Amino acid sequence: MALNYIWIAFFLIGFIVALGQLIFAGNTQIFNDLVTAVFTNAKTGFEVSLGLTGALTLWMGLLKVGEKGGVIRILGKAIGPLFEKLFPSLPKGHPAYGSIMLNLAANMLGLDNAATPLGLKAMKELQEENPEKERASNAQIMFFVLNAAGLTIIPVSVIVYRMQLGAANPADIFIPIMISTFCALLTGLISVAIIQKINLLDKVVLAYLGGLTAIVAGIIIYFSHLPKDQISSVSTFAANFTLISIIVLFIVLALVKKVNVYDAFIEGAKDGFTIAIKIIPFLVAILVAIGIFRASGAMNFIIAGVTHFFAWLGLDTRFTGALPVAFMKPLSGSGARGLMIDAMKTNGPDSFIGRLSCTMQGTTDTTFYIIAVYFGSVGIKNTRYAIGCGLLADLVGFIAAILMAYLFFG
Repeated sequence: MALNYIWIAFFLIGFIVALGQLIFAGNTQIFNDLVTAVFTNAKTGFEVSLGLTGALTLWMGLLKVGEKGGVIRILGKAIGPLFEKLFPSLPKGHPAYGSIMLNLAANMLGLDNAATPLGLKAMKELQEENPEKERASNAQIMFFVLNAAGLTIIPVSVIVYRMQLGAANPADIFIPIMISTFCALLTGLISVAIIQKINLLDKVVLAYLGGLTAIVAGIIIYFSHLPKDQISSVSTFAANFTLISIIVLFIVLALVKKVNVYDAFIEGAKDGFTIAIKIIPFLVAILVAIGIFRASGAMNFIIAGVTHFFAWLGLDTRFTGALPVAFMKPLSGSGARGLMIDAMKTNGPDSFIGRLSCTMQGTTDTTFYIIAVYFGSVGIKNTRYAIGCGLLADLVGFIAAILMAYLFFG
């Protein structure tokens, strides 16, 4: 429903702004620009979606091999001790632990189709322990915020879109996204833990969070000390090496479990082809709406206002061109994806704005969509502080994305 209103708003605001230019500035060309934008963006949406078929088929096939090889369960077991501390209201060994860990592990690997059913299952199991059925429990809020923070190890979809639009090194946003999404996750987790009075100084919690923070801090320190001309090449090598290593790990684990790797790949690849075809109407719809909004001058007006404000503060304003993605992401994943593609199309996939838009797209999840689907599935009406903590995580994640873009891409 949120996307419906956003889509309509793009059209109406674009038309009103264009009408204003016609009445007050006598700009008769503006409506020609709107019509051109409609058909050009419709064509772009189809071409991008169709071009995704090969890459998405490949990645979904590889991820299915990893899933059958037990990667999700390995990740689930690895983070189990931490979750027992973060969900103190749940009895030890509660069925929800398994669903929660599998859901987050699936999200880390970009297995959206597997993650959503697992998430709904986890929310239902948490609801069984909830004494107030229309009021979100502490455990449900913690689970929601961990989802909304959107921790991602492999940003498959972003890499695929960059590949399709001709990026020289599609995976060069891998490390910036990993760092930014970790910052969002840590912020969301800490904010909920403070409100729920969870002991963050517990040795198990400190070991996990401290270890992960140390790793991320080490990566930042390492790259901050590299010469500017080496950062891109080193980070691209590290990203590509990591991705290839993960793919090989998926295959090896599948072989160890005596999985038919080829059949598993084909099974996942079929899903990838289906997904690529299904997104055509959605991507065309949102790109056409964004095209109207941009061609009318409305987007430029908003960006110009934000740019002037930050220029007045004496800050570098290059990042403002990617802010539409940040504004849209908590509301709609499809809308943010369309704006990311629009930014890469307009400025180039390897431009600063193009890369920053991709980093923002991969940093957090769609907060309002998740809260509507997950809480709505169990009849929760009072979400308490869930939205506030989720949006705080989004904010910190986007700020981290901007800082990482300046560090990695200049």
